[in-house]
Amino acid sequence: MGSAPEIILYTNHRCPCNCSTIIKIYVKKLTSHSDAHRAHIALEELELPFTEEIIDLDAPRSEEYLAINPRGLVPSMKYNGEIFTESAIVSYFLADSYPGKLLPASSSPGGAQIRARIQFFVDTYFTKLQPLIFQYTGAKTEEERDSLTDTAIENVVKELEPLLKDANPFFGGHNNIGLAEVLAGSFVMRLVSLSEADVYPKRLGTSLAERAPNFWAWAKATSKHPSVTCIYNEEAVISSTKVRMAKARAA
Repeated sequence: MGSAPEIILYTNHRCPCNCSTIIKIYVKKLTSHSDAHRAHIALEELELPFTEEIIDLDAPRSEEYLAINPRGLVPSMKYNGEIFTESAIVSYFLADSYPGKLLPASSSPGGAQIRARIQFFVDTYFTKLQPLIFQYTGAKTEEERDSLTDTAIENVVKELEPLLKDANPFFGGHNNIGLAEVLAGSFVMRLVSLSEADVYPKRLGTSLAERAPNFWAWAKATSKHPSVTCIYNEEAVISSTKVRMAKARAA
């Protein structure tokens, strides 16, 4: 593989769930916009050394950072002097640069089919489930939360459970995470963490464990994986989510 690349990751460990502007972006286009956590997972899994620069999401972006990423979002990655932005693009670039661990090369036997399966699974997760999870934060009544929970459970049972029938415990029958978990891991970890803490309705997790056991086993395994938990501050996320939900109910 030659010498290690020079990598600088511009990031914030709070992303994605504590930034209301990013949440609004995700609801519109979930699969391509910024979640810095994804880049951390990919880099950890590929065991690539990198320098981390924390971007303050609560302050106006500096001219220096806007020169790197005019959108002002994280993550951005400088890889041997070239800038890559948007978390899915960064993750796919890294997976393609080091094929075999997170993603097979498209030219490898069955590689194109596996890549297509991963893309469909990720698209399904971020169109059928994650928008509903994000809406918990703004739900003002228990009736709204119950409706979101019912729809989320039905969508998982219908759309995601069959796609994980061969998970072992990870997507595609693998015993270690791949690109599917890189792209969905930070989100499903929060789903598990916040439902077990009863910040999201506890019955979301208990019902999924009963009615979508493939999905829930995958979600639990993914949420505990070291590369997925590497920058996750559960206590801070639970606290900040409770604050945002209380503000939404009081509004």
